Amino acid sequence: MSNTAVSIGFVGLGVMGNSIAARLIDSYPNMHVYSRRKNSARCILDKGAKWHDSVAGLAEQCSVIFSMVGYPADVEEVYLGANGVLEHAPAGTLCIDMTTSRPQLAQKIYAEAAAKGIAVLDAPVSGGDIGAKNGTLSIMCGGDEEAFKRAEPFFRCIGNMWTLQGHAGCGQHTKAANQIAVAANLIGVVEALRYAETMNLNPQQVVQTISGGSAGSWQLTHNAPKMLEGDFAPGFFVKHFLKDLSIALDAAREAQLNLPLLRLAQRFFDEMTASGYANLGTHVLYDYYRRELQEQMPPLH
Repeated sequence: MSNTAVSIGFVGLGVMGNSIAARLIDSYPNMHVYSRRKNSARCILDKGAKWHDSVAGLAEQCSVIFSMVGYPADVEEVYLGANGVLEHAPAGTLCIDMTTSRPQLAQKIYAEAAAKGIAVLDAPVSGGDIGAKNGTLSIMCGGDEEAFKRAEPFFRCIGNMWTLQGHAGCGQHTKAANQIAVAANLIGVVEALRYAETMNLNPQQVVQTISGGSAGSWQLTHNAPKMLEGDFAPGFFVKHFLKDLSIALDAAREAQLNLPLLRLAQRFFDEMTASGYANLGTHVLYDYYRRELQEQMPPLH
């Protein structure tokens, strides 16, 4: 089957969704889209995508459906609602949910979809807006191997690594582990910068120096310069990272697993959301340390 014959649906066109859809439509031009705000789909519509006023209308027209929405409640509505995918997609449809969501919800959607002959992968991603634009995302999947094999040609358009982690929900558990590691690294970078500044070092020079050693990381290379420039535009929203950390913390609690740094990170992002940082990038944690935490803690000297 030629790429032009494959009808792809894409639900959710935020920062990440837009970039992923833009790469897919370059290879699979028969694309159908739905988003709560039509204006957010403008770039994809300009590339030739067809607009739908509902998920139901989109689902009826597509053999492969991607989704990248905000929260687990949105995922539930998209897939399990009366106007959702499972009520309107024909048997044989492949669904790929790239939202970071709850593992238990992924398992529920998988089971209900399988009863209707619909294949579902939970396939959250890592790599941020830069990875989405460049097609270098890491894609972590839960579901059946057959569905995973069907999805691989699409993953080649948007990622440089994709792995089937196990049964439904395992993609979400892997993403939770990813976000725990990201949170730890982000906190470490922020504290390193605050330490360097307080000790009257040149923070830009410090970043350049330690990036080449064992402290080197994505956060240090990509986000530390933005922190020092005061550029907190969102590549990934504070409010969405709080959602991810809360999902991971809930799963850890259910497993009776004590993860102190995860609890600390979740507290920070909860406080940041309440303090008006919700729609800024996660690296605004640096500004939160500088402005908010400095008032709560004694100085280092």
